[in-house]
Amino acid sequence: MNERNAFTLPGIPTLLVLLALGIGCIGWIIRTIVTAAPASPSPAGVLVPALLVGVIGFLAKGLFQVQPNQGQVLQLFGRYAGSAREEGLRWTNPFYAKQAISLRVRNFESSKLKVNDADGNPIEIAAIVVWQVVDTAEAVFCVDSYENFVQIQSESALRQMAQSYPYDAHEAGKPALRSHGDQVNTHLANEIQQRLGKAGVKVTEARISHLAYAQEIAQAMLQRQQASAIVAARERIVEGAVSMVEMALAELGKRGVVDLDNERRAAMVSNLLVVLCGERATQPVVNTGSLY
Repeated sequence: MNERNAFTLPGIPTLLVLLALGIGCIGWIIRTIVTAAPASPSPAGVLVPALLVGVIGFLAKGLFQVQPNQGQVLQLFGRYAGSAREEGLRWTNPFYAKQAISLRVRNFESSKLKVNDADGNPIEIAAIVVWQVVDTAEAVFCVDSYENFVQIQSESALRQMAQSYPYDAHEAGKPALRSHGDQVNTHLANEIQQRLGKAGVKVTEARISHLAYAQEIAQAMLQRQQASAIVAARERIVEGAVSMVEMALAELGKRGVVDLDNERRAAMVSNLLVVLCGERATQPVVNTGSLY
């Protein structure tokens, strides 16, 4: 079921016409009574305009307002008759039942869900979803409660998306929840849109608002992250130390400061690596004897 335009008329001109007719009917009744005085007025002269006033009052029931960014879903005895989006005062069939649907952009934050990521680690995740109704007919007739439908399906899509990525990337270039935010958010928005399309809802934006390891493994994962950081730092230190040792040996040989054999060169390399890679300051030892 898709939305279609309902039959409506501008409300202000219709209201003026109804008011003019009502005033005319009331004047008709007064004139009939005054003309017939002191005798009783003709029943037809009073009854007919009185019935017309009732009809005009019933027709006035067809007047309704449409606010900006709002739609009115019209039904005739349970059958969908169309939707009205023209803002302002409108008039339509008085028998139509009307239901207002907001077309404004809305958002909500999901509850914190505990799910398993792609590596099987339990994590806590939540998201903010920005959405709006784009088809009033589908929102009203295709689902029972479109607002509740949006919330439940968004959380379902969030669970599905979280299970497709690991929390941390263990391989270079592999997407992860913590490091590839744009890709993850796009995936999440697409997952939600696939579920909400049948409800006439468009997802404007979806972003992760909370991401953390579950409490039962948070401490272990923190130690793992610290160990990974230490390893990465050590690799950088060793790489820099090797470059410095290589440069030192090259400069000594180039300038002819000292001529070292392989054994002394190895000892010098070992001492320089200890100095450059050690966590604590080294204690120098002065050798006053011969090198040999």
